Amino acid sequence: MTDRDLAQPKRRFLDLTSGPPSLIGRGARFEGRLDVPGPLTLGGTVQGDGSVAGLLSVAREAHWEGNVHAESAVVAGRVTGNLTVDKNLEIGPGAVILGAVSAHLVAIADGAVVDGPIRVTGSQPVVHFEEKRATSG
Repeated sequence: MTDRDLAQPKRRFLDLTSGPPSLIGRGARFEGRLDVPGPLTLGGTVQGDGSVAGLLSVAREAHWEGNVHAESAVVAGRVTGNLTVDKNLEIGPGAVILGAVSAHLVAIADGAVVDGPIRVTGSQPVVHFEEKRATSG
């Protein structure tokens, strides 16, 4: 890693995480209330309400069915329910959120769908962006 690498800010919220997240892998299914004391990477399905005391990362093939509260979030998959985020929320180009969204800062990629009201609790307006990086998988 060079000095230049260290000086470059990270654009994605996911790039800022530290420590290993809890993981619900692709094809896994969890039913019931889910409370996670740190970051969570969701590749499968959660059916029920929950809270994540760190970064919630919802992969493209993942689906959270229920209301969820997180410190920050990156959504590439589906959320069916209300999503409340204390800090930053990034909604990827293939994401679908069916419910109310509330976050301090909201960034939405072209192609994302949010079917519900969006409430921004910070002073910045919703940021719209075009994803220019290649997606894997």
